[in-house]
Amino acid sequence: MKTLLKGRAFVFGNNIDTDQIYPGRFVEYTNIEDVAKYAMFGADPEFVKDVQAGDIIVAGTNFGCGSSREHAPIALKAAGVSAVVAKSFARIFYRNAFNTGLPIFELAETDAINEGDTIAISMESGEVNNGAKTYKFSPIPPFMQELLAAGGLMNYAQKEMKK
Repeated sequence: MKTLLKGRAFVFGNNIDTDQIYPGRFVEYTNIEDVAKYAMFGADPEFVKDVQAGDIIVAGTNFGCGSSREHAPIALKAAGVSAVVAKSFARIFYRNAFNTGLPIFELAETDAINEGDTIAISMESGEVNNGAKTYKFSPIPPFMQELLAAGGLMNYAQKEMKK
């Protein structure tokens, strides 16, 4: 797992629910390329045309509220999003993100990050920098760090079974 993530910020507000991240009408798709086409479709249908590998979503409170479908973090990761930074996450999205290997970070100062800013996230130092200032994010629990390093829960479990 890369310990330094860098990309353009795509800024969204509060209460971005899983239907905005990946609308339920697309759950029939199982091919990862098809899933990627609809990332953030409910919030911004043009998102996938603009996002590039490594870009980062920045949001307000309660990101990922709504259903418990894992499609939401899977779609973000498949579209090339390298991380999500939000003031807070819905509990089930929080766990689903780590289970699927999508890094997420809780940061109180997301309002200081603007659309299009290039931001850098250092997992080692626990910091987010938007070019103007550096902010500390809430620490990621050690087990969640292990899940990210393995690329998600399934990879982690496979690794553990080989021990």
